[in-house]
Amino acid sequence: MRANGSGYWRQRLMVNGLAAGRANEGVGRPDVPLLAPSRPQRRPPRHFTVHLGFEADGADRARELAVAYAEGLSLLRPELALGAAALSPADAWHLAERLFCGARGPDGERCADVTGHPGFHHAAGLGGLGWGDGD
Repeated sequence: MRANGSGYWRQRLMVNGLAAGRANEGVGRPDVPLLAPSRPQRRPPRHFTVHLGFEADGADRARELAVAYAEGLSLLRPELALGAAALSPADAWHLAERLFCGARGPDGERCADVTGHPGFHHAAGLGGLGWGDGD
C-alpha cells in the first residue's frame, strides 16, 4: 500500500509506455525506473552547544574559570562563537548567564570583553576598534 500513490503509478505508466517497443533490457523495462531518485536537499549548517562541567568554590571563581576555558578554546578553534558562551549551575541550565559583553559597535563588530566590564568597549583582536564611553 505504501507504493500506491499517484507518483508511483505515473512513473509506472511512463516506464511501461516506453518499454512497449523495446526488448526487455536496461531503462524502459518495467522493473527499472526511468527517473532516478531525487537527491535529498543539503541542510544548511546548524548551531550546536557544548556543555562542559567543572568544579569551582563559588560563582565568581566559576565565572573566571569559564571565561578562561572559553578564551582558550577560541584560540584553539577560531570558528567557535565566543560571544555565545554562557555559564550556569550544572543542575539549572535555565539560569545561564552570558560570559561576554557582546555589545554591537558602529561597524557591526561586537565587544569581546567580559560581561559587566567597566566603561569602554573594544572589538576582538589586538588593536581592535574602540567605541562607547571611552576614557
